[in-house]
Amino acid sequence: MHAATAVQAAVMFVATNIDDLVVLGVFFGRARGNRAATARVVIGQYLGFIAILAISVLGALGAQLLPDTAVAYFGLLPLLLGIKAAWNVWRHRGEDDDDWDADARPGVGIATVAAVTIANGGDNIGVYVPVFAAAGPAGMPAYVIVMLIGVGLWCALSQRIATHPAVARVLERWEHILLPVVLIGIGLAVLIEGGAFGL
Repeated sequence: MHAATAVQAAVMFVATNIDDLVVLGVFFGRARGNRAATARVVIGQYLGFIAILAISVLGALGAQLLPDTAVAYFGLLPLLLGIKAAWNVWRHRGEDDDDWDADARPGVGIATVAAVTIANGGDNIGVYVPVFAAAGPAGMPAYVIVMLIGVGLWCALSQRIATHPAVARVLERWEHILLPVVLIGIGLAVLIEGGAFGL
């Protein structure tokens, strides 16, 4: 692997995943104190990002899996997940957050994290496909390896941020509201930016 390729892959990863720091921070905030839930966040993030890379590689190799207009509708996933999380918050209003079963807390499931990662990855795919196409089959593995390492670093950084005392206090107080707001916001942004439903 050439150093220039590794640097380009790292810069591209950071540029296309800054928004994931916030989303992952909210997920790690929900998982705080629960090792199994933390592991589910990491696994979900990896599965979602592997799906983004797979779509990007296939797109770069010329497979036309989806028309460009279909990517905008990925915004429905986080929108619906956000509505579901808001419903759970409303149903459990008045309860102490510590009374919730850790596995029932919204936002800590593998499928939820993976779905949000994929839905939030439309911009990633748009950037990765042309770069992967230019790199060709011989150059793509270098990008994939650097980006998978980046996912691990991103998870560690997000968890660190979410458990910082000042951030943890904010998340402790507002996490039940932050998750639905972030998910609904991502969903609406993806739908609007992609022109879904004529928006």
